Amino acid sequence: MRPTSANLDAGTTLMDPFGRTITYLRVSVTDRCDFRCVYCMSEHMTFLPKSDLLTLEELDRVCSVFVANGVRKLRITGGEPLVRRDIMSLFRSLSRHLKTGDLDELTLTTNGSQLARYASELADCGVRRINVSVDTLDPEEFHQITRWGDLDKVLAGIDAAQAAGLKVKINTVALKGINEDEIAGLMEWAHGRGADLTLIEVMPLGDIEPSRLDQFLPLSIVRARLSASYTLDDLDERTGGPARYVRVKETGGTLGFITPMTHNFCESCNRVRLTCTGKLFMCLGQEDSADLRTPIRLSEGNERLERTIAEAISRKPKGHDFIIDRRHNRPAVGRHMSMTGG
Repeated sequence: MRPTSANLDAGTTLMDPFGRTITYLRVSVTDRCDFRCVYCMSEHMTFLPKSDLLTLEELDRVCSVFVANGVRKLRITGGEPLVRRDIMSLFRSLSRHLKTGDLDELTLTTNGSQLARYASELADCGVRRINVSVDTLDPEEFHQITRWGDLDKVLAGIDAAQAAGLKVKINTVALKGINEDEIAGLMEWAHGRGADLTLIEVMPLGDIEPSRLDQFLPLSIVRARLSASYTLDDLDERTGGPARYVRVKETGGTLGFITPMTHNFCESCNRVRLTCTGKLFMCLGQEDSADLRTPIRLSEGNERLERTIAEAISRKPKGHDFIIDRRHNRPAVGRHMSMTGG
């Protein structure tokens, strides 16, 4: 059933034109970050004026409308979400949906720089698992990849998260010629501390330096290399995201592969993304979006907002158009990842 502006009422579900039910909302609360990762941002970024951002109250409102209409998982992202002022007030407010049972999971993706400060409070808000980005365990290389990051601070944050009872998954972007020789070691390290690891292909979002032509490493190659030393058994496990998982027999841990370039994950896509300015992107790899900030600010009621969401979901495409453009050396999508949310 294709959603229209007339068939979304509170308590219904959101279904796209291809019969996929939307149960997962990723919410960027800021485009700002205290890192400048080479695959994500330019070193000298121009960030949005704060007046353009949804307030925390507006973010809570739109998230709650999605929850009322069938979304079961909220992931808070950025930029770096934990650098947003008073961000924990949003977590505390959204946690009410966990208590009522209307929401299955409230989680976040973070670079880990602020985790030592916030881990315990996140756990108190009902967050049970988090994703932390770590692309290398070499301090100097970590600084080169992130430009501004401190590996010791991130590792201390992971320690704090696990001490608070949070399940940690490590996200690693596979970068040709940079960390490709470290991936087995990262896997051993993550599994050794009880954390899963997910590998991610670099995505063509936003103009950056250096070129992604130099960064792109197909995960099919990474998997083949790992298979020479490890036994990788395919799993049916899904966590609501795009990763495909294997169990590594030698470590006992889980390894995920997110492959938007070599094998897209569109056929089962159940998610949409809300930017910090209130734009709803139905697909990470498409430019089409819906403006939710205007209906939020035009009315105290949610009817106009719900109609706008339903109409947007009716335009959700079957799949993305990601490609590394070798001829023109340009990204598939002009906006940076930090604008849409990781």
